[in-house]
Amino acid sequence: MDYVYDYMFHLLNEYAKLLRFKPVIPPTAVEYCPETMACALNGTERRFMEDSMVKLPSDSTPCTIPPPYDATGLQDFLDKKANSIRQVETWEDEYWESKKKAQ
Repeated sequence: MDYVYDYMFHLLNEYAKLLRFKPVIPPTAVEYCPETMACALNGTERRFMEDSMVKLPSDSTPCTIPPPYDATGLQDFLDKKANSIRQVETWEDEYWESKKKAQ
């Protein structure tokens, strides 16, 4: 859950940089804090609400992208993928052959 909140925090901050206007809070707006929303709840609902509260925003980026494959690593990955697909196709063929023989 921490990663979801971090992602949303960074996403909204980046989106805010694209805005061309200055948002203002309407004078009739009412602020709701998580504690207020959790007060009316009991038991499991309250515990889940309290557990999911964000204490502090994260200083790290929302995610890290792994480095790209090198040529041999990519080829190994593609070979494993192709072998897996061939294995599943073999199992399918064997299954349908056994069905034909059973009829």
